[in-house]
Amino acid sequence: MRVIGIDPGLRNLGWGVIDVAGSRLVHVANGICHSDGGDGDLAARLLSLHAQLTEVLRDWQPEAAAVEHTFVNKDAVATLKLGQARGIALLVPAQFGLAVGEYAPNAVKKTVVGVGHAAKVQVDHMVRLHLPGVKIAGPDAADALAVAICHAHHLQSSGRLAAALRAAD
Repeated sequence: MRVIGIDPGLRNLGWGVIDVAGSRLVHVANGICHSDGGDGDLAARLLSLHAQLTEVLRDWQPEAAAVEHTFVNKDAVATLKLGQARGIALLVPAQFGLAVGEYAPNAVKKTVVGVGHAAKVQVDHMVRLHLPGVKIAGPDAADALAVAICHAHHLQSSGRLAAALRAAD
């Protein structure tokens, strides 16, 4: 199964694609969508992110998607703008007919690192351990790959639970 993880951001939207075969994870691609329209035109920036992320999904054709939840920070305006970028991150996979998993940052870190309050450098390190030989485009792409890994583990766990429940019937 091919999984895309997305780390939403208005300036930099990270994405990472992995293939999952049983417990084996293989890096496929990763990158960062940079929003155009830096003159403050929010609509143009969102349109740019939409177009770039659409191209990523067209190119890599994932079968499952996951997006990191937005955390609320002290700046309400920045939080709202990030939420709009997150809307793009949810919308594009849905336009491709994918169900989208959503994970809190602490859940992603707990799954990938083993600690819910891990530092970015720890997440990057563990992503490299999970995906040997990966060349990561930047911190946003590393976070997106971590989201994809988290979703893969969630899908595997729910698949094992469903299989166990079928066997018990």
